[in-house]
Order: sequence, then C-alpha cells, then structure tokens
Amino acid sequence: MGDTNPMNRSGLNRVVVTGGGTFVGISIASALLAEGADVTLIIRSDNEERLGPLASRVRWQVADMWDPASLRGRARGHSALIHTVGSLTDDPQRGLTFHRLNFLSARNAANMCISDGVPHMILLSAANAPWINHNYVKAKREAEEYLRRVGLQSSIVRAPLSYVRGQPRPLFYRMMSALGAIPLINLLGLRQVAPMPLDILARGVARIALQPPSTRSHYSAVDLWRLNKREEIRGELPVMRDFDEALSSQPTVPYEQIDEETPFGWIPPSGGAKS
Repeated sequence: MGDTNPMNRSGLNRVVVTGGGTFVGISIASALLAEGADVTLIIRSDNEERLGPLASRVRWQVADMWDPASLRGRARGHSALIHTVGSLTDDPQRGLTFHRLNFLSARNAANMCISDGVPHMILLSAANAPWINHNYVKAKREAEEYLRRVGLQSSIVRAPLSYVRGQPRPLFYRMMSALGAIPLINLLGLRQVAPMPLDILARGVARIALQPPSTRSHYSAVDLWRLNKREEIRGELPVMRDFDEALSSQPTVPYEQIDEETPFGWIPPSGGAKS
C-alpha cells in the first residue's frame, strides 16, 4: 500500500538532530517520532549506549560537531536540522570557551545544512535570564547572527532552562516556574525565561521543525507552550513511551548538572574544540 501521508510524500518529515545522546536530543527525537517523523541522530562516539530503546527507532551516525570533515554528508536528504549542541559552562583552560562551545558548533551545523542541501535549520538558542551567564547568551546571539548572515532559512528558539518532570530541583527554580504560570506576572515577561518542562520544550521544537516553511524566524518559551495541547501541558500525555524508557536508562544527576546538559549539553572531546 502506498504512503497516503502528504507530509511523508513531500519529505517534510525527515529531521536530523545534533547532540542525539543528550537529554534534550533524546527528548526531541521521541517527540519527532510521536509526530510521525523519520529521525536521524548525530551522536558522539561514546554516546551510543545512551540512546537506549531509541536506537532501534532512529538512524544514528557518529560525528564530531567540531570537525567539519566528519559532518560531511550526514544531513543529506533531510528537510530540517535541529541543533542542540553547546554548553552553559565553559572551561577556558582546556580551550573550551563559550564561543567555541556554542558558536562554532552552530556554525558547523549551518555549513553542513548548506553543503548537504538541508533547507531549514532550527537552533536552540537561549533566553536572556538574569541567572544565565551573559557570555553564554552572547555566544548564542553570535550563532543567530551567523545564520542570518549566510541566508539559511532558520528558526531561532530562545529556550529557557528545562527540567525533567518529577526530578528534584532548587527552590529558586521551582518558584520561577510557578510565578511564570501566573497570568498577571506573565505580562512582565517572566514566562519567557522561567524554567519549563523538557517535554514541553521537545514537543514545541519538534512541531516547529515539522511545520511547513514559515517567514517567522524567532520563537520564545511562550510559543513553545502554545505549541503544546492542554493535556500535554498538564503532564497527562508522555512525549512517547521510548522517551521515558530512554531517560530512565540514564544515571540520575543533580539539577545543576541537568541544566548544563539538557538544553545544550555536548562538549568536544578532552582534546579541545576544533576551529
């Protein structure tokens, strides 16, 4: 029987995700699968085991986001690329500056899109919250500017910190999330920067990647909430069974470390980042 899904016929459902072995990569991959997408993950050489049950549901390829040669051809045939790689913390003594971690990886991803003919790139950028390092946000803005400069059709998602529902996290972040849900306080813009559940972020990003091309280029946390259904926001619907199983197969880590690894948690090998 032929494929009757118009999205499949148009090729709009083939998506490649960088940082595929991280919490956010696994979450977005599961959200894409739940939407009927064909998913390819780009992972580090030591992250294969982190995919868990997703390994049988997706394609995955090993590559180094700081080595353009290793990326050549990895995204060919896909309609969109979601770039999740980077870090909220730096290590200048090892050459791991915010610029290298967040800008250079995005630059290489954008160049991969151009060389492989991927028409749409989704960049997980950063919301400018008082508790986020200024140099980290600056590097993300440099990556946004690069996408504009090269003329690649892109969707910039200025995401806040995210967290896995049910995991312990500091009182301050719980308070910010609670305050961000109050309508009157929303008028002050707190919902744009308040930490949000990882499944809300993942569904929103997946749906941005799968929707038809748009002239809109920027999305905020408020947009990600709007891209989720009411029952999804309440946590009544899981992203996908595989998502819960994949997360449960990973070791539990403190919330602070989750923050470093969830939105943009993929740093170069110990040898340092390549320019």
